Amino acid sequence: MVLGFTIALIVFSLLMILLVLLHKGKGGGLSDMFGGGAMSTGGGSAVAERNLDRITIIVALGWFVCIVVLGLVLKYKS
Repeated sequence: MVLGFTIALIVFSLLMILLVLLHKGKGGGLSDMFGGGAMSTGGGSAVAERNLDRITIIVALGWFVCIVVLGLVLKYKS
């Protein structure tokens, strides 16, 4: 059981990294200082961004549940 939740946690963590990196920058960061803001203003679908937000939230909830369950299992196992 611990091994299953540990593997799920690793998968959710990698998915979270990937999904966060896929998000479009909102500006005001270091990328704007170096000219990245002008390139990020082009195209992009609002529906795709909204779906990416939803998928990120679902994966984040799965990640959180894995953390809590793994913590409880390890606490009561010993």
